[in-house]
Amino acid sequence: MIERDETASITLAGGCFWCTEAAFLLVDGVLDVTSGYAQGSIDHPTYAQVCTGTTGHAEVVRIRFAPQRVTLQQLLDVFFIIHDPTTRDRQGADVGSQYRSGIYFERHEDGEIARHYVRTLANSGRWGGAAIVTEIEPLRAFWPAEAEHHRYFERHPGQGYCQVVIAPKLSKLQQLSTLAMR
Repeated sequence: MIERDETASITLAGGCFWCTEAAFLLVDGVLDVTSGYAQGSIDHPTYAQVCTGTTGHAEVVRIRFAPQRVTLQQLLDVFFIIHDPTTRDRQGADVGSQYRSGIYFERHEDGEIARHYVRTLANSGRWGGAAIVTEIEPLRAFWPAEAEHHRYFERHPGQGYCQVVIAPKLSKLQQLSTLAMR
């Protein structure tokens, strides 16, 4: 049994939260993934409000994990497999500031780990010299998304977006990741 004080959390924005949530639910050591909204200017935003692009929120997932089973660096490995950190305010056909790339931390040391990781990644040449635009900031506020957005892929695997966008990302993750998957 994992005690509550043996867990950590990180909030990640990598485009559509349906995609990001589905990927992290596969990772062994991830205890919970909650789709929601972060970093915006209004409390308790709705999906419709966030989709306007005027609230400043990003679609995010808040990941609670067991650091003794999966490290933050390993979670960042997954994060950078499943999204393109070089496109500002977009992931594929999803366009708008709510689809930006971001790492929002609660503990100062997690911010340092994320910054070091991104610096190393930027120097790797993995994206052919394109700049990484992922923002790294303390988490200001997190608001869970409406219930219909939670575990979306799991509940709607045959839906068009799930088949065309999410399923290929999960396949890519399973091919490229060295982590234990569920």
